[in-house]
Amino acid sequence: MEKKPLMNRAERAQMAMMLEVSAYPKPGNVDRCHDCPDTRLEHFLASTILARPAFDAAERTGGRVGSLIRKAVQLTNGHSGGNTHFGAFILLIPLVLGGDTEGARKVVAATDVEDAVEFYAAFGLTSVRMGESEDLDVNDPASVAAIRERGMTLADIMAYSAPRDMVAREWTNGFALTRRCADLLHAHGCGREAIVAAFLDLLASEPDTFIAKKHGMETAERTMRCAAEVLNGARDLRDFDAECVSAGINPGSIADITIAGIYVALGEGWQWDC
Repeated sequence: MEKKPLMNRAERAQMAMMLEVSAYPKPGNVDRCHDCPDTRLEHFLASTILARPAFDAAERTGGRVGSLIRKAVQLTNGHSGGNTHFGAFILLIPLVLGGDTEGARKVVAATDVEDAVEFYAAFGLTSVRMGESEDLDVNDPASVAAIRERGMTLADIMAYSAPRDMVAREWTNGFALTRRCADLLHAHGCGREAIVAAFLDLLASEPDTFIAKKHGMETAERTMRCAAEVLNGARDLRDFDAECVSAGINPGSIADITIAGIYVALGEGWQWDC
């Protein structure tokens, strides 16, 4: 059999975004079988394509993490489906810059105040839900002034958000769940079935902070317990998916971490098309 050519980092990032949204069923999230009221599968796929210049820039020329996240958001903000991958960009940009989780940790450690300011500008372009306790409001110019006054790096911003946001927490824990997701993909085999299995494993063990911001921590923890029931055979996966869709419960943060995990696994030889 002819050996397949290796994907570069930008291609792996695109593939990870595409593979995650195409896998089915991932309870509550947009996938090949259902859409959300305002966001459809094709919006996610369009973002996968449109984000490529940001990934290319990260791989070929490097640059500021904050500026590259902002560039990715700007590139993907032109359709009516809203921002589909903000959390994924927070994880993918340092991974593409650094190559893997070890490199991403070094990228995170090197961020500065200007990265933080650029990130806040990117955040302001999105409709991403913020927690009620956030006092650094992206829509308030005083927040940017406070960031500069305090000398907060982008790593500091993520540490500030980490208790309430599991994507930000990846920046503070060395991309631990990203690494775990990649390991789960290897353990579950290949293809989209492995993606669903890894997604469920994460959902059954971690309360999704996007659900918590939208519906409260009690709902996030109940969703986690339901996912565990699916894994132990006490609940049907497709019924659970339908319940989540009906209630508007979508584990968006775990989807972002799954994308990052797929990126890492692809770089380690994981097969997506077996």
